[in-house]
Amino acid sequence: MTLTFASPSEDALPLHVVEKAGLATTLEGLDPASRAWAEAQGFKAELGGVVVLPGADGKPVGALVGYGDAKARARQRFCLAAARAKLPEGTWRLETDLTGDALEEATLGWLLAGYRFDRYRDQPGPKANLVAPAGVDADRIEAIAAGEALTRDLINTPASDMGPVQLDKAARDLAGEFGAEVTVITGGGLLDDNFPMVHAVGRAGPHAPRLIDMRWGVDGPRLTLVGKGVCFDTGGLNLKPGGSMGLMKKDMGGAATVLGLARMIMALNLPLQLRVLIPAVENSVASDAIRPGDILTSRKGLTVEINNTDAEGRLVLADALALADEEQPDLILSMATLTGAARVAVGPDLSPFYATDPAVAEAIRTAAPRVADPVWEMPFWDPYEKMIEPGIADLDNAPKGGFAGSITAALFLRRFVTETPRYAHFDIYGWNPTAAPGRPKGGVGMGARAVLAALPVLLGL
Repeated sequence: MTLTFASPSEDALPLHVVEKAGLATTLEGLDPASRAWAEAQGFKAELGGVVVLPGADGKPVGALVGYGDAKARARQRFCLAAARAKLPEGTWRLETDLTGDALEEATLGWLLAGYRFDRYRDQPGPKANLVAPAGVDADRIEAIAAGEALTRDLINTPASDMGPVQLDKAARDLAGEFGAEVTVITGGGLLDDNFPMVHAVGRAGPHAPRLIDMRWGVDGPRLTLVGKGVCFDTGGLNLKPGGSMGLMKKDMGGAATVLGLARMIMALNLPLQLRVLIPAVENSVASDAIRPGDILTSRKGLTVEINNTDAEGRLVLADALALADEEQPDLILSMATLTGAARVAVGPDLSPFYATDPAVAEAIRTAAPRVADPVWEMPFWDPYEKMIEPGIADLDNAPKGGFAGSITAALFLRRFVTETPRYAHFDIYGWNPTAAPGRPKGGVGMGARAVLAALPVLLGL
């Protein structure tokens, strides 16, 4: 994969980014032969459209890429990404009036268009490379692209090669790259150290459940990321139908996303203290699997009635959140592929999130559109609290009725964060069902770039 910018070169060919409104002006600025060629090719500056301009010898001397209009751009992220595969091999430099966030989005999209998941077969990438344009922090864009690639790779890898053991190794490899520290509590040690729900969910799996705890940084505000690491979800004894089980390799998408975000933070050397907690399990069927009607006692002491073994993600997150809360960091943020209800509500593109502090919500909402990482705030709706209280135990892991499933899951998690005032939870999908520029079909990071962009406000960096 080529997720880096090309070295500056005097031979880099000009790539003119052309808005519809500026098409006439751009064409007038070309030499007569190039203008005639562009007009003959029917170039209208449609979003992602490309025309390569030939020289007298037939070799490329430049290219035009369409940037459409505001309406078209509002319907598609990473506008420049679509052009990369259409350009011939070579090094290119942007000729554009784009600045600021728009320029960063365009260049990030270019890099992400180079992503390929090639672990199991060759996947040739595009041959066109780009020199980082002036005004762009190339190191930052490359760090973000690398973090996103890590998230995608982890989600795309099937459970046969990405179980709790391999997710553990991925966290250790990341920590080793940036000098972070990792401790892992495994198997029966989870009971000894009071993580009973992580153990209960994962004990039926073929690999021991575990809690991964990574720390980096010694100064600055404290940020704790918690990611759901259910490496495969059969649904447990409440077995999923085959059609619903097919994508369950992605049920560790929350863990993959917080690891990708952690990579961005560490690569950028942000002045903060980072902690990453990942409960890594498989929700499997076996004689010792948790059963409907069981009651579990959590790390926090709250009892939970199991009314559906397929609502397991909130159980493992609860113990990890309780641990995070004990330290009272400046901000706790959890990410999880938690509910189908969130997908029904907002579809696969938007990242619904919840926040206990309006200022946290505002910072994330404001940052998201600047970095083309769309989010949608959902409410911690207090009147629904009674829906997660079954009577026989403190909490119900799967309220009956099916209403407000994402909200009740978020309310469940909030019960385990009582000492830390600032908590945000993302109920993400982690999968792109349809290929789009810079976002191939498959695993995808959601919300991480919005959070990264919001951190200066969230933590006063």
